[in-house]
Amino acid sequence: MSLTFLIIILAAVGVIVVVLYNRLVRSRNRVSTAWSDIDVQLQRRHDLVPQLVKAVDAYAKYEKATLEAVAELRAEAMRVVDVDARGEAELALSEGVGRLLALAESYPDLKANENMLALQEELTSTENKISFARQYYNDAVLRYNNKTETFPSNIIAGMFNFARSDFFEVEDEAQRQTPQVKF
Repeated sequence: MSLTFLIIILAAVGVIVVVLYNRLVRSRNRVSTAWSDIDVQLQRRHDLVPQLVKAVDAYAKYEKATLEAVAELRAEAMRVVDVDARGEAELALSEGVGRLLALAESYPDLKANENMLALQEELTSTENKISFARQYYNDAVLRYNNKTETFPSNIIAGMFNFARSDFFEVEDEAQRQTPQVKF
């Protein structure tokens, strides 16, 4: 009886380890997928910025410093890989785009331009999608981190080197709101 009992106990422990490991893998994969969703939306915004710069440039030839600054912020945001640094770079890009849109308000013809209006709508839509993707990502990170830190899955997480994930946070309170664009 003791050998049978030992085999049953070992089999039960094995099943528990497999189940917990698989849950951790699924959670880690959700985090990766959620980050990919954010990355897609950030890339979409990055693709809109040159079009926005070009539209404003046609009207604001003497505002080169602002236009160049936004282009550099975009390039920096595209280079950064680390989640925390990416949040900071994206915040700076959002602020730059805000300055660019404020600059555009100085040009009545530009405010009425159909291309500019379409770009604004697209940018607002993209910002909303980024916000939703960030929320989903942070929720996936929370669930994953909870699994890596709570008993008994934390034992399995430690054994198989499941590392804690970082949240994608925006530091500036103004960035937490959808940008309001007025023309």
